[in-house]
Amino acid sequence: MSKHDDVVLRAESVGMVFNQDTPEAVTAIADISFDLQRGEVVAIVGPSGCGKTTLFNVIAGLLEPTRGRINVNGEPVHSATGHVGYMLQKDLLLPWRTVMDNVIVGLQVRNTPRKEAEAKAKVLIEAYGLKGFEDAYPSALSGGMRQRVAFMRTLAFEPDVILLDEPFSALDSQTRLILQSDVLRIIRERSCSVVLVTHDVGEAITMADRIVVITSRPGRVKSVHRVGIDADRRHPLKIRKEPRFTELYDAIWAELGIDLAA
Repeated sequence: MSKHDDVVLRAESVGMVFNQDTPEAVTAIADISFDLQRGEVVAIVGPSGCGKTTLFNVIAGLLEPTRGRINVNGEPVHSATGHVGYMLQKDLLLPWRTVMDNVIVGLQVRNTPRKEAEAKAKVLIEAYGLKGFEDAYPSALSGGMRQRVAFMRTLAFEPDVILLDEPFSALDSQTRLILQSDVLRIIRERSCSVVLVTHDVGEAITMADRIVVITSRPGRVKSVHRVGIDADRRHPLKIRKEPRFTELYDAIWAELGIDLAA
């Protein structure tokens, strides 16, 4: 397989202008290009207001860019229905549905027979720590458990690309590290192709193979860093103890205009 064939997602000169051709026009992102290789995790980081969420929505096919394009497996993202799954900061679980019914909701929308959908969900629920909670409702779950359900819902229909938008930011620090570890393990076990949008540089280094740094608005690609940490990538605390972690952490914050030694 050629390197070109390994590219599952490609952003080419993507730009987004809101209220285009009006006095209120705002350029959120401008000329952003990057690739996502199959089985790779790419993190997008940048200062507040740089257009990370806009870029996420364009990649998800929720917004049509005003210039450039996003391709998934060589097809325009808006034509690749069902090939991109995304998990948001808020879990958006349906409160009237059980854990099982929340996990299979996307499969039901795709008209997957219930027996088949439940069989897929059962494998995920048992493998990733929620066995025994199949019939529980979201109100009975902790924040970390709810996010696990949201992630399993995304995994259930086996998208080619998974988008994670600040998925752990609402959690306390301990739960956040535990869930990072869980999600990393799942991603590595399944060789998922992931774009992670985050404001947390440490999280980006912990979870990603490459990090794309975006400038202040209008967002452009400022740099791309290969993480290159050989520690077991399923364990966030091991990664954070590596000298390379500190080196990257300081370098990226410097690019964002913050001197940590000041």
